[in-house]
Amino acid sequence: MLKQLIQHIIRQKTPGFSFDEAVTSLVLRELMFQKLGMWLRGKLLLLRGRWVSKLFLGRGVRLYNLPNMRFGKWVQLEDFVHVSALGKQPLSFGNNVKIGAYSRIITSITLGDLGSHIRFGNNVGIGEWASLGGAGGLDIGDDCIVGQYFSCHPENHVYEKPDLPIRLQGVTRQGIRIGQNCWIGSKVTVLDGVSIGDNCVIAAGAVVSRSMPSNSVVAGVPAKVIKTTAIPMPHVTEMASTQQSLELALEQA
Repeated sequence: MLKQLIQHIIRQKTPGFSFDEAVTSLVLRELMFQKLGMWLRGKLLLLRGRWVSKLFLGRGVRLYNLPNMRFGKWVQLEDFVHVSALGKQPLSFGNNVKIGAYSRIITSITLGDLGSHIRFGNNVGIGEWASLGGAGGLDIGDDCIVGQYFSCHPENHVYEKPDLPIRLQGVTRQGIRIGQNCWIGSKVTVLDGVSIGDNCVIAAGAVVSRSMPSNSVVAGVPAKVIKTTAIPMPHVTEMASTQQSLELALEQA
């Protein structure tokens, strides 16, 4: 009975979900009490004047500038996540977003030059110990899954004047955009000005310093495209057909 009840609740955000047969009632009771505690912490935001439906907060979660945050349904911020929405635009979480423990989601850190925004799409999962900035703007599309120690830095320091400390030379900001349905491995770093297309796979440890097209498998330091994914997108099929026609023409020439 307990398994069916919890399974029904989970299917509200993950249709088709089923527990493994090896999951015991003891495990389910522990899970239920853990999520109940997270749900009750979410309701404590009422004391700060906010009502958020289906928000789950782990132990030690810190939310700075709460009025500038937007929450979808089934958002989970695990233990000791720190979120700061000090920015010109809202910091927003879509539906069914999960942020791993000890992660820092910081739009900006200075009151003298506020950053732009951070936006998470729907069904996004970020692993533990992420460090995500939003100075120049950070957008992560729907259905992205990301490993541990992920970092995004949408800002660069200017260093052209050798007689002046770098910290006094100002910054440039272009922003970072990550498309939909991307799988990003652990310890990946994405730098300012980068746009990653839809359906990309980024190998663990990659440093992405330039934009990557959709349907790419990316690896290395600095990162580069090593092959394309097998996702049958229409424009990819068209490109492959064009390449095959060109190769055939060269063979007949």
